[in-house]
Formats: sequence, C-alpha cells, structure tokens
Amino acid sequence: MKVVEMGQAELSDRTSRVRSKSTIARGVKYFALAAILVAQGQARAGASTLVAKTLCASMPSAAQAAQQPQEQSADDGQDQEQEKRDREQERAERNSELYDDGREALDEDDYNRAESQFAELVTLNGPQTDAALYWKAYAENRLGKRDTALATIADLKHRYPQSRWLKDASALEIDVRQRTGQPAHPESQSNDDLKMLAIQGLMNSDPERAMPLLEKVLNGTATPREKSKALFVIAQSGSPQAREILGRIASGQSNPELQRKAVEYLGMFGGGTARKTLAEVYAKSTDESIRRAILKSYMISGDKEDLFAAAKGETDVTLRREAIRQLGLIHGVDELQQLYQKESSTEVKREILQAFFLAGESNRLADAARSEKDPEVRRAAVRNLGLINSADSAKALQAIYSKEPDRDVRKEVLNAYFIQGNAAGLVAIARAEKDPELKKEAVSKLALMHDKAATDYLMEILQK
Repeated sequence: MKVVEMGQAELSDRTSRVRSKSTIARGVKYFALAAILVAQGQARAGASTLVAKTLCASMPSAAQAAQQPQEQSADDGQDQEQEKRDREQERAERNSELYDDGREALDEDDYNRAESQFAELVTLNGPQTDAALYWKAYAENRLGKRDTALATIADLKHRYPQSRWLKDASALEIDVRQRTGQPAHPESQSNDDLKMLAIQGLMNSDPERAMPLLEKVLNGTATPREKSKALFVIAQSGSPQAREILGRIASGQSNPELQRKAVEYLGMFGGGTARKTLAEVYAKSTDESIRRAILKSYMISGDKEDLFAAAKGETDVTLRREAIRQLGLIHGVDELQQLYQKESSTEVKREILQAFFLAGESNRLADAARSEKDPEVRRAAVRNLGLINSADSAKALQAIYSKEPDRDVRKEVLNAYFIQGNAAGLVAIARAEKDPELKKEAVSKLALMHDKAATDYLMEILQK
C-alpha cells in the first residue's frame, strides 16, 4: 500500500513538472508572438486580446503561485532592508539638495526662492535644520521681513542652544534690529561687498597687507556669505599663512558650512601639510558631514593612503562605505582588493564590488562572481559587471553563465546582458538553455529589445 502511495505521489509530482514545463514552453512562444506583433505594428484589438488571453492561460494559478519556495520570504526581508536604506539615502539626498538649492538662490540674490527652500528644509527636521534656520532668517532679512527674521533667529537659539551657527545668528540679529524701520533694497550692494572687492584687489597687489584683513573678516561679525568669499580668496593664495588659516577653520573655528569649505580647499590646494591637517580633523571630529567632506577631499587630492585607512578602520558603516566609493573613483584597485579579501560583511562586500565598477574593473568583478561562496554577493558582482558595457565583461558573463549552478545568479546574468543590450548573448543562451524557466526569462527580455538578432530569433520560435 505504501509503495502504491509513493508511486502515485511520484507520478503526481512528475505530472506537475511536465505541466509546468509545458506551461512555460507556451509562455515562451506567446512572448515571442506578442513581441513580433508589437514590433510590426500589428497588435490590433483582436490580435492583442488573443495574445493577452493566451498569456494569461499560460501563467500559473493563484494556488500554484502560493507554492513558491519559502526562500522568497527571506529575499523579501533583504529587499525591505535595502528599501529602508534607500529611503534613508533619499531623505539625506533631498536634504542636501534643498540646502544646495537654497544657497544657490542666495548667491543669485533670489531671496524668495531661498526662503522657500530653507523653510522646506526646516520642516524636514534633518541634521542641517539649524543651518537652514539661519539662512531662512538671512533671506527674510534681505526681503525686509524683519519681525519674521527675528522670530526665526529666536527659534534657532531656542531649539539649538549649542549650535555653531549661534555666533552668526547673533550678528545677524544685531543687523536686523539696526535695520528695523528702514526700507529693504536686496538689489543694492552692501558695504561688505565693496570691502571684499577692495580686499581682493589688495590681495593681488600686496598679499601681506591683505591677509590680516581677510582673517579679520573671518573672525568678525561679517555674514557667512562674506566669510565664504574671504576664505576662497585666502585658499587661492597658496601661501603657508593661508594654509595655516584654512587649517584653523577646518578644525572647527567657524560655522560648519565654512568648515566644510576649508576642508574642500585644503584638498584642492593644500599638499602634504594639508593631508596631515585633514587626518587630524577626521580623527577628532564627531560631525558626519565634516568627515564625509574630508573623505571627498582625499579623493580630490588622490590620497589613496588615507582613504584606505578610513575604509579599514572606520566604525561608522556609512562613512566606511563612502571611503570605499571614493577609492573606486580614484582607481584604488589594489586597496579595494585587500579590503575584499578580508571582509566578512555581505553589505560591505557589495559596496566594494560597486567600487570595482566605478573603477571599471571587469576582471575583478568576474573573479568575485566566479569564486565568491555567497550567492547574494555573486549576484551583486554579476550586476555590476553588466553595467560595464565592454567585450571583456560580455565574455566574462558568458563564462559565468556556463558554469554557474545557482539559478538566481544565472538570471542575474540574463539581466546583465539585457542592461548591456547584448541581444546576441541572450539569443545564444536561449538556444542552448534546457531549463524552460530560464529560456522563458531570456526570451521575455529579447521581446523587449529592438534588435535584429532578437527579432530573428523570435520569428524562429514562432515557425517551429
């Protein structure tokens, strides 16, 4: 009796597999038919309805769909984690975009737009809210909204009593109160603007006399905008005194925005002494935005050594990933390979693989796709390999597909071919593939490609 039951179960299982293969085979043909109709402009109402009905008939039922492998739930969990990280990244990018747009509006004397951008940034309540409140008040003052500007400054002082923008806010408050009752003329040039033009002219003719004046602007009650101009003039001089001043500002002597600019200028104009200063600031700072700016300065100056040190020793995952990305941008391939060989985190490995892509290293990606034990990491390697559209990467993908036992990784190869627009590679796989599901996957991608090789193969399927 048990033998009979086992035989019946096996027969049922085989029948189910046969039906499944038959369904997939029909799906392949109808994908091809739909693509040909669309490509030739013949998908009229009747034809498209017939194709739609046949495609629906070839799809698995709800009961069959419910029998998908339970590993799907694990994949969903990973996807949700990735989506959460992506949302956080999007929020950070939105905050940065609003801040940059607002500052650009100020530079263009478009105070209405600046006020709007910084007001939105304040409502998002991100890490730059204190800076946004300052610049919102600055724009309001320029627009003649004195009472509103004073209220915004009071809000800044109340919500952020330890903010490094308080000194600038106090100076702005004095300016607002002095202007109370006076008409606003945003388009007119201020005395500070005239002074800066005079100092800049003096810098060209007599730098020794100009430098103390610029430093006085940085340490005085000038607006952050004027201080930023002064810092730029100082950075361009390239003198030891200028680098010393930049170093002090980079160490946190002024507001965070000016500090970030000093960090940027040290990376652009600093040299060996600046590298040492930046390393010291990076080690002492607790401000993520400043440390991120330093990593970017390392990239600008081509400093692989300090980026490698940050990528190895940084405990903050976000900053570590940033250091890895910057290494990729300056082609720190040997350093990235050392990191990869010693790394155990899947997430960090994926970041290194993306850095290999940024460096255009198809060989390193192919090695990871072949040798990595974790299928998820192999998929990431294949995905990045597909983004490099070259003969070497196409050849590597072909070799990976022919030897890869994991179906999901092979599907990733098909995706990579599709991204590259490699119809010939997909056709070759579709011809040779014996797995009906993978064959259907290849044909479904060919159906979306406007390529002669794809169309010819689709016609070939229909003629069988």
